Amino acid sequence: MNTVNTILVGIIVANALISYKGFNDYAFFRKYEFHVGSIRCGEQIRMISSGFLHADYMHLFFNMLTLWFFAPVVIQWMGSISFALIYFGSLIFGSLLTMLFHKNDYSYRAVGASGAVTGVLYSAILLQPDMMLGIFGIIPIPAYLFGILYLLYSIYGMKAKNDNIGHTAHFGGAIGGYLITLVKEPSLIVDHSLMVILLAIPILILFVMAKLGKL
Repeated sequence: MNTVNTILVGIIVANALISYKGFNDYAFFRKYEFHVGSIRCGEQIRMISSGFLHADYMHLFFNMLTLWFFAPVVIQWMGSISFALIYFGSLIFGSLLTMLFHKNDYSYRAVGASGAVTGVLYSAILLQPDMMLGIFGIIPIPAYLFGILYLLYSIYGMKAKNDNIGHTAHFGGAIGGYLITLVKEPSLIVDHSLMVILLAIPILILFVMAKLGKL
């Protein structure tokens, strides 16, 4: 097994083992989940550890399946070290944005690798914007269009607050994957300039709405 596959498999195994421990140890789960009150009291480790816990097996399965599908695109274009940087950087971006938007909600809790995985997904979209994705495995849609719609849906979810999905972490992860990829591969700004601009629009909308107090 080469180094690239070892890193990807290692991340998936870490998610599986830590999540399994959380499924069977409630105290462990509570100790390492994302919890605003605890983080503000100094338990910053939760900003990373929560990204390796999941709510249930289905949550874990879909996050790891998405990672398995899109990580190879990033690895092929940028290499294993950059892939790891994007994964963990997006995880941290997701946690930071969540803290920014929920810093006064001391009871806010969240778990999951969604921020990190979404960062990898958006990195893959930037690197290969002409690839096609299948909604529900059936309906074909261009990757860049999916990226834009997904971020717009995340803004709606953040505003509506009518479900238990961590939309803020998804959005933060997407921003992390977007920025890190452009820093590492600045040629994309010229080569895929239209896609870079289009994918930036939902990000700008988010911060304008936040500035205006619409979230």
